[in-house]
Amino acid sequence: MPDGGLDKSSATCYGKDMEQVGTGLKGGGLSPSSSEVATIQELARSLGGLSRTELSATVCELLGWRRASGRLKTRECLDLLERLAEKGVVALPRKSGGRPRGRRTSVPCTMQGETQPPLVARLDEVQPVGLRRVEGWAAHALWRELVGRYHYLGHATAFGASLRYFVEVARPALAIVGCLQFGSPAWRMAARDRWIGWNEAQRRAHLSEVVQHSRFLLLPWVRIPHLASHVLARAARQLPRDWQERFGVRPLLLETLVDARRFTGTCYRAANWIAVGETTGRGRQDRDHQRHGSVPKRIFVFPLASNARRRLATG
Repeated sequence: MPDGGLDKSSATCYGKDMEQVGTGLKGGGLSPSSSEVATIQELARSLGGLSRTELSATVCELLGWRRASGRLKTRECLDLLERLAEKGVVALPRKSGGRPRGRRTSVPCTMQGETQPPLVARLDEVQPVGLRRVEGWAAHALWRELVGRYHYLGHATAFGASLRYFVEVARPALAIVGCLQFGSPAWRMAARDRWIGWNEAQRRAHLSEVVQHSRFLLLPWVRIPHLASHVLARAARQLPRDWQERFGVRPLLLETLVDARRFTGTCYRAANWIAVGETTGRGRQDRDHQRHGSVPKRIFVFPLASNARRRLATG
């Protein structure tokens, strides 16, 4: 992000010392440290396209603020954000009149989502392949249905910053052949962090320039060799401008996690993604080093600029 991040040794918060803000503030049962307040301020500044609820969920994801059930403390965090805003620490977006987003436990089942006849073709026979952003209630409902019915992880509403796409082929007729989702990165991943080479302050300052590819589905009736790597290459070109348009931040790095029990990551390697190691098997946002039944996953990254590592490890 252009202005760099804040750390407790040098930052002030609209004239307030960050140590004083962080150690004396409570809201909704949360008592953030000075470094956590710095992270909140940086997120509020850099992700101005989010609603208050989306910002609250993003903060909870990145700081690991969860209930015993594993659900995010979005409501408590929202109260904290409003207290920070009252003190002049952060600037929040206007309150929206719509309903807050929440987790959906089921997906629709419609004729649109039913299994289609097999689509077997060469890549050149279906070109051009396009990525269409999912916009509007009907499109989101269809995306949820397809991912919920055909992705092995199912569907869960993404909190925080996220973009979704349909993968479409133009021939022999315009058709949806897959779904993509990009969202907030993991708070910490040792192998990724070593590869970037950033320190704690740099990670806090630039984490919003990392985007995680969290869902990739090619529908089970689609049999088009090399389609997956082609889609990944197309996404790497299109996502940066879409993300900047939506959230005001130009991402520098994509990351994804591949379950090695199910997949080898062949399409990522073919699209020039870099394998940098494995997760520890802890939860995605685990900051207390407690295992939650997750299995280690392979970490792949894709730099979106030739100097991405250097830019992420600055400030």
